[in-house]
Amino acid sequence: MARQSAGLLIYRQVSGDVEVFLVHPGGPFWQNKDLGAWSIPKGEFAAGDDPLEAAQREFQEEIGLKASGPFVPLRPVKQRGGKVVHAWLCESDFDAERVKSNTFAMEWPRGSGESKHFPEIDRAQWFTLEAAREKILASQQPLLDQLASLLKT
Repeated sequence: MARQSAGLLIYRQVSGDVEVFLVHPGGPFWQNKDLGAWSIPKGEFAAGDDPLEAAQREFQEEIGLKASGPFVPLRPVKQRGGKVVHAWLCESDFDAERVKSNTFAMEWPRGSGESKHFPEIDRAQWFTLEAAREKILASQQPLLDQLASLLKT
């Protein structure tokens, strides 16, 4: 069975423009990557878990803020590595500068035997749909298309 993750595509409308909230993964692998590296806030969930509850939990863990609905389900997308991403649309507005991410540990540098902690998310930002299409992982671009279709933009 393919790995699964759940996340929230948060959007807001500012002066007639639609903006989406994306996050940049932390850690040394993503450090110097920008275009095509951003994502919706999401995380893996186990079989039997409620995907929407997992999406809300992961949002709060990665962002440090709680999202409240209503939540509109989007069609799942498959990432390049095979992971299936279940996403929900939610309209909200908050200061991206207030994001406070949890951390993860990994051996770094590889082969050193030393464990270092990194933020799961090192940056968060609001983007117009046009800019988001350049920033987001290619496999998640269909989520932006679904948002545009639902909002008729």
